[in-house]
Amino acid sequence: MTKIRSMRSQTAGKILRWQCDGPSLTGQTQAGINFRIHFYNEKIVRISLTKEDFFEELSYAVVGTPEQTIAEAKEGDTTISFSTSALNVRIDKENFRLSFLNDKGEIINEDDSLGSCWNGEQVTTYKKLQDGERFIGLGEKTGPLDRKGQGYTNWNTDAYAYHTGADPLYCSTPFYIGLHSKHIYGIFLDNSYKTYFNFGASNNRFSSFAADAGEMNYYFIHGDSVAEVIKHYTHITGRMELPPLWSIGYQQCRYSYYPDKEVLSVANTFREKDIPSDVIVFDIHYMEQYKIFTWSQKDFPDPKALMQKLKELGFNVVVMCDPGIKVEDGYHTYEDGKAKDVFIKYPDGENYTGQVWPGWCHFPDFTNPKTRTWWKEQFKDYVALGVKGFWNDMNEIATWGHSLPENIEMNFEGNISSMRRGRNIYGFQMARSTYEGTKELLNGKRPFNLTRSAFSGIQRYSAVWTGDNVAYDEHMMLGVRLVNSMGLTGIAFAGYDVGGFVGNTDENLFARWISIGAFSPFFRGHTMINTRDSEPWTFGERVEEISRNYIKLRYRLLPYLYSLFYDASKTGMPVNRSLAINYPFDSNIYDHRFHNQYLFGPALLVAPVESNKDLVRVYLPEGNWFDLYTDQNYEGNSIMVADCPLDKLPVYVSGSSIIPMREKAGSNVNDRGDMLEIHLYKGNIDNSFTWYEDDGETFAYQQNEFCTRKIEYIPTEQKLVVHAAEGKFVPDYKTITVYFHGFDSVNNPLINNSPQSILTKQYRFIQPMANYDPVNTMADGPSIKNLPFISLPFEQQKIEIKWS
Repeated sequence: MTKIRSMRSQTAGKILRWQCDGPSLTGQTQAGINFRIHFYNEKIVRISLTKEDFFEELSYAVVGTPEQTIAEAKEGDTTISFSTSALNVRIDKENFRLSFLNDKGEIINEDDSLGSCWNGEQVTTYKKLQDGERFIGLGEKTGPLDRKGQGYTNWNTDAYAYHTGADPLYCSTPFYIGLHSKHIYGIFLDNSYKTYFNFGASNNRFSSFAADAGEMNYYFIHGDSVAEVIKHYTHITGRMELPPLWSIGYQQCRYSYYPDKEVLSVANTFREKDIPSDVIVFDIHYMEQYKIFTWSQKDFPDPKALMQKLKELGFNVVVMCDPGIKVEDGYHTYEDGKAKDVFIKYPDGENYTGQVWPGWCHFPDFTNPKTRTWWKEQFKDYVALGVKGFWNDMNEIATWGHSLPENIEMNFEGNISSMRRGRNIYGFQMARSTYEGTKELLNGKRPFNLTRSAFSGIQRYSAVWTGDNVAYDEHMMLGVRLVNSMGLTGIAFAGYDVGGFVGNTDENLFARWISIGAFSPFFRGHTMINTRDSEPWTFGERVEEISRNYIKLRYRLLPYLYSLFYDASKTGMPVNRSLAINYPFDSNIYDHRFHNQYLFGPALLVAPVESNKDLVRVYLPEGNWFDLYTDQNYEGNSIMVADCPLDKLPVYVSGSSIIPMREKAGSNVNDRGDMLEIHLYKGNIDNSFTWYEDDGETFAYQQNEFCTRKIEYIPTEQKLVVHAAEGKFVPDYKTITVYFHGFDSVNNPLINNSPQSILTKQYRFIQPMANYDPVNTMADGPSIKNLPFISLPFEQQKIEIKWS
């Protein structure tokens, strides 16, 4: 009989011994598995299982520390119960099977009878599928909003021109949220090896998550809402610092703008066309033969003068930063890196060499502290020129051949390990190194940092974009879902290349895409080499007008949008909010007709639609809603057919919403104007919005140099309160104008108990389109007729507005 080596799955087996020490319960099973169950707070518990005699504590993703938590362990005949006041972990002593129950004794989540198993080095935890269970999140993953029936792999990959079902892509965020029977939970698998998630794909028994090697190390999070689960998850993995205000304006890019005269031509055209923009992005052709930290002597002979001219035009610059350091004698970055021994190595000590844009390259080991210090030093010349924006690309690591050796080694803070463990966190560590280094060099100014490859926790260091997308409608809609899903995994600052990077976009597609992109956190137009020009004015006058309208609308929304970034920095809530955050148990939101819809902050519901449609079905969840452009009122829990000509993206405002805006859009974000508008929408529920402002460019806000004002609407009292300002920063506004949307009448208004006159006007969020008719030169366009408003001086003190 021929013999083969048996490779059967091994379970954890029976618990042999255990002990409890405060919020931590540890023990060992019959199969030699050491386990630890540790409460981080009343609703977060960490589960660790290992064959080693120690638990790994190095994590690049986790920065949250355990809070002081009271937990109690009780042993029964067949189980051990380990619980806080909100969460109970029940452990089956016979096979180490875990169940998670709420304070009412209801099962939130439970292991399948397979429990946790090892197959060689690979470890898998199997979860019983609950009736009606849905799964959302997992970050940058294609497919539907509800992941049920899908399977995914986390293995960061250079996915050029990826198709709409491709997996894996560039980012790994191994965190998902489960929903069933009004129960909500999250699971974060903190393991950077290749991981696999199965949400009932090819089976009807279990969901599962697995890692090719390393510990089974996951966090179970219980919450009463999806928002609470996200808040807990970002407590563990950290939250963003505020980005510079200019980085959330419109950014213009292509691969590539060169020479310097073309860069200036693009910048000047934005100003001549009255289209707001804040950023020109330099792709790899600004370099000398694609070598990072150099400038092409032919195309950019005087970068300092160029930076000064762009600054005078009101533009900031973002430069491409690739990790590949060309192996070339005399090239300073290569020579310096070799001398300081900062590159990734083979096990025998030889520097790894891979081929990419500059040719054969070495790659910095960003898990080594001395490499991070060295990387910072390389940015000094960029910063001296006035560059404050940095774009980390090709950091999966991307190499020609797409076969990165798995035996090459990284330092891991002195714990040397192979690329099997390092691939998924390489881009994360590069982005971290760029952010930390440039933040220090900029002496109090905020850098803008962008990355393609990432891991959980990336929100602490960088914005993320969805890579090399393709210019067609299905990809446009996919980009929306990717950004919404990334928001569910803590990445609030995310976006896609408007117009599509690969291929030639057409007039209709660009117009629709830029209107959708205006309602995304990161807003950049981009296209690749050898494609048609893809600036807003290159598709004809109609598309130029549409682009101007929606870019200006975004700039007018900056007081609202910047406040959403502030919220993200405090709570982890995303800017683009999947409808599953607010309406997790509404089955309509998972319908393929509606799963692209999302909330842009708490107030605005955006219904993306393809460029070839003039009508689209829209689902409005519970509540009352208003058409943004006309104030037409709609009841919620309803499906409607909406007009969506190319110049009108369907956008709706929820009742009781409060939206602070600028009166006008300037040429860039610094042109604020002196009037703050507050748009109040009639509703039946109390609501509040915290408006935030600071200088937009420094970290002084961390020393109380900011202004927050809670704006509160109490419909039963017919009252709007703008509470007194908090913080030391004083905004430049001179006037506040309050607009009352959807109110039948606003009579006898009082401001701080003093009578005030009410006025009305025709109001537009977007300007009417020219119809190119020599007699009637302007179409009417959507507007709000006879909109009531009150104007009053801008003051730091409390303002109370009442009406009858």
